[in-house]
Amino acid sequence: MSKVGIYGGTFDPIHLGHLITAQSVKEIRNLDKIIFVPAFLSPHKIDVIASSPEHRIKMLKLAIEDIAFFDISDFEIKKKNISYTIATLKELKKHYDELELIIGYDNIFKFNTWKDPDEILKLAKLIVLTRKSSYPPPYEDKYYNQAIFIQTRGIEISATDIRERVKRGLPINYLVTKKVKDYIFKHNLYKE
Repeated sequence: MSKVGIYGGTFDPIHLGHLITAQSVKEIRNLDKIIFVPAFLSPHKIDVIASSPEHRIKMLKLAIEDIAFFDISDFEIKKKNISYTIATLKELKKHYDELELIIGYDNIFKFNTWKDPDEILKLAKLIVLTRKSSYPPPYEDKYYNQAIFIQTRGIEISATDIRERVKRGLPINYLVTKKVKDYIFKHNLYKE
């Protein structure tokens, strides 16, 4: 019986906050593994220009290559279109018994706008990441009430901040793995 966590995002770049959170969720939820699913194009970030999918996948692979309970699905990247969670879950459900969809706290209040949210909940448990600093819910709907909230060992690191630091020539030590840092500089990412 395989029970896996699905952790989607742009991962531009994958950073230590993502990895620490994923490991924490795996332990708290007693999952067999966490599958990182980089989006080709997020429906919620259509106006954001991301690094190429190839760069983002390579950085992800470098970040998790030595961790047996982390894996990657390139399903959304291969589709080369807007990434909808429902399609990804339908595909992953063919390979795993139980799916747990990991989303950030802010996303639970937008979940009703996602494509086929009721179908998503038929395929996966909804795991919502909270932090000590999470604000009280502005409202509760049926999705909020079906979600499982967990407080992880969160670290305040943002990919936006990392990209900005690289652009300004500031160090990114301790924000990403060494291999990801070396990749960013070797390929001159985030300079413009």
